[in-house]
Amino acid sequence: MEIKRNGTSPSVRGPAEWFTGNVRIDTPFAATAPARAGGAIVTFEPGARTAWHTHPLGQMLIVTAGLGLAQREGGPIEEIRPGDTIWFAPGERHWHGASPDVAMTHVAIAEAQDGRVVDWLEHVSDAEYPAKRG
Repeated sequence: MEIKRNGTSPSVRGPAEWFTGNVRIDTPFAATAPARAGGAIVTFEPGARTAWHTHPLGQMLIVTAGLGLAQREGGPIEEIRPGDTIWFAPGERHWHGASPDVAMTHVAIAEAQDGRVVDWLEHVSDAEYPAKRG
């Protein structure tokens, strides 16, 4: 058994190459071989979002706070709320983040394949992202 105490790993800012807006990433667990699953707690400020991306073995999101948005390529933009779980299939091109007006936090869990967890693509443009409500 291994216990990783809360607050022992520093928070990091989401890199501009992968995110639009202010994003904080906390990494409470990572896979230790032979396990492949790792996870992050990601907090998006209003309007912040990931770039388009895929995962070789898929990704599970568990929304814990706020109001978010998620979209798979070719599909509608969906609202996501605390308690919702979202599964992106292996190789499914998608993005996710906060709504224009409200921050959102989720737990993201993905497995590594050949040491790779994610393939980052281009940013979600302002034209693709919905305008503020109201």
